[in-house]
Amino acid sequence: MVGVKDNGPTQAELRGHPTGDSSHALVEPAVESTAWTDSPSDRPPVTPEPTTAHSSTRRVVGIDAARGVALLGMVAVHSLYEFDAQGHPTLSYTLAAGRAAALFAVLAGVGISMTTGRRRVTGGRQGWAAAASLVARALALAVIGLILGSNSDATNGTVILVYYGALFLLAIPLVFLPTRALVVTGVVALFVVPVLSQLVRGGLPASLNDHPTLAFLMASPVRVLADVFVTGEYPALPWVAYVCAGLAIGRLNLSSPRVARRLLGTGVAMAVVAKLVSWVALGPMGGSDRIFAAAQGSASSRDTVSDLLVFGDDGTTPLDTWWWLTSAAPHTSTPLDLMHTIGTALAVIALMLLLTDAARPARAALASSVLKPLRAVGSMTLTIYVAHIMFMSSSLDVFSAMPGYLAEIVVAMLFALIWSAVRGSGPLESVVTSLSHHAREAVMSRSADGAHRAGRR
Repeated sequence: MVGVKDNGPTQAELRGHPTGDSSHALVEPAVESTAWTDSPSDRPPVTPEPTTAHSSTRRVVGIDAARGVALLGMVAVHSLYEFDAQGHPTLSYTLAAGRAAALFAVLAGVGISMTTGRRRVTGGRQGWAAAASLVARALALAVIGLILGSNSDATNGTVILVYYGALFLLAIPLVFLPTRALVVTGVVALFVVPVLSQLVRGGLPASLNDHPTLAFLMASPVRVLADVFVTGEYPALPWVAYVCAGLAIGRLNLSSPRVARRLLGTGVAMAVVAKLVSWVALGPMGGSDRIFAAAQGSASSRDTVSDLLVFGDDGTTPLDTWWWLTSAAPHTSTPLDLMHTIGTALAVIALMLLLTDAARPARAALASSVLKPLRAVGSMTLTIYVAHIMFMSSSLDVFSAMPGYLAEIVVAMLFALIWSAVRGSGPLESVVTSLSHHAREAVMSRSADGAHRAGRR
């Protein structure tokens, strides 16, 4: 938290990674068809067209709960200490750093899948309407992010909303892909894009190392675009892997226990294998020695390299050796970092589903009641994320680390519970969803008018 700490440096003095939760997971309610029943193929039944998908729907409790988990992790990374008195990562940082942002990005794909009928989008009028909806959401997130960044303390880390807006734009062609092609695209984004990034970043403008703002955009649009898509703290191109994973999950039968168990097993396996491969590559295979040797040639200190290998970097890795790609440290966007965080995201989503939507009715009802504050927060994470960033950049943040964190969480849960009971969707979520709806309806109306005029001819 910004302000005086009682046991160490201020958050402004720490190496913060704002694992923001700004995606479709932030602005779209989690919904699923009320007619959904378990299917032998683990696929969801045919759902209404995107234009009517919200007419008879209920919330997917587990998805809202997973968003709530991600928000708690994001606020923890911002508010609590990254390292202890001995310089070791704290438990909160170890658990949440990198993983909370990845969870929201995967949930972005789940949300996009739900708003496009939970199946592949076809061409024609429906396709244009889906694209218009995503463009509206992307622009709304980017504008909010640019404004928020202009009024936020840079020492708190980078506001993530502009980067998530870019993810929405990149998701447009993805919703037209069949599931197999979607999985292949995700694998390419996971393994190939980081390699290409390592090849081309040397010729691109340097990262902003700051919030993308309107001032930066007006002064150097090329640098801002390079930052948002490739060189920044949350580079959108490699993060396409998260969106692909979420889109594929959204097309599954999330109320099926078998699906949830498979997601859990797959997620745990991915997370463990990624860390194990990184350990072997950096240790027994000598990767860390080669990284230290390369750093000496580039005048980087041994302490700096050690710090990057443990705490991660700001979205990318140094370019002095290819061995950096074997790191699985948070916020490095390496193949192993992406693989590990996708795995942890799948595991969290699966656990929440097994407790709620995929559980037996009695157990699901009990879990839903217990998790109600978490679900309420998860249903309006865009609003709460923006409030969190504004609070941390204000003079109101005078709390020490843990008391401030707990105060934020309690206030957020109380607000979310009251607001959802009275008004439903969060304030910012309602605005963004309305913009998306109007964009979709404008395209549908124009297409209908065009078809009508063609028929009259």
